Amino acid sequence: MSLDVASRSGRPGPEELVPSRYAVRVGEIDVLVVSDGVLPLPTKMLGHNADDTARAAWLNDMFLPPDAFDWSLNVVVVRSGEQVILIDAGLGLDPDLNLPRAGQLVKRLEAAGIDLGSVTDVVLTHMHMDHVGGLIVDGVKERLRPDLRIHVAAAEVKFWEAPDFTHVNMPAGFPDALRTAAKKFAQEYRSHLRLFDDEHEVAPGVVVRRTGGHTPGHSIVRLASGGDRLTFAGDAVFAVGFDHPDWHNGFEHDPEEAARVRLRLLTELAASGEQLVATHLPFPSVGRVAVEGDAFRWVPVFWDY
Repeated sequence: MSLDVASRSGRPGPEELVPSRYAVRVGEIDVLVVSDGVLPLPTKMLGHNADDTARAAWLNDMFLPPDAFDWSLNVVVVRSGEQVILIDAGLGLDPDLNLPRAGQLVKRLEAAGIDLGSVTDVVLTHMHMDHVGGLIVDGVKERLRPDLRIHVAAAEVKFWEAPDFTHVNMPAGFPDALRTAAKKFAQEYRSHLRLFDDEHEVAPGVVVRRTGGHTPGHSIVRLASGGDRLTFAGDAVFAVGFDHPDWHNGFEHDPEEAARVRLRLLTELAASGEQLVATHLPFPSVGRVAVEGDAFRWVPVFWDY
């Protein structure tokens, strides 16, 4: 089933109360944002270098709970020409971290009529478990094409050979889970990897570019066709980052560089007016960036029914 047809049959499944996929057109490129579910995480993860009072004030202004809230997990499926490209792969199975509402990607792709065997390429923004985990679920690899190409920055693969967690601020259990998932992914898919240094064209109008910061090989994906543009920012942008781009997210391995990357990217997007999707912005995460004084403002799109 084409992404266009699949998206228009977008009524939720019998066990779901809300839609879990949303379609966008970027010129001749079909884009489907798919929810992999949500991660409940401590609110300190939003800005562990921020004053507690300032963080509490932001949460209150956003009508968010003070202690923990749900981080969205968004994955994107792109069709450009004959290629079907999966950008990131979600969490997969719960790695003993009590995350029962995440790891929904495979069943939601099936609900959208997207066969795993139709995916020609996978682009990984980075190798954290909520981006590669869907590929290491039992039985998934056997359903993928034997000639599947997985595009990931060479610096990212190198980093996970001996990852540095000295600058992160994660809940207990996450570092070990991240190491385990990255190691298992690299072992199972090494022959499928297509490494790039800084920038690589995956398909017509689909370019992946390394930014670093969040992880050394963290990358974003830029889509361009017929004058339309959309950027999938991976973990470069979080909800709090528009108001406070200098706040350090707990999953950032180089938080100072991640803040610089975020500021540059938000400045670019505000100037271009192109659409933005990011992993952890509220589903469907499609919107634009505006300048608001000394910070930025998130402008969600009006849903197109």
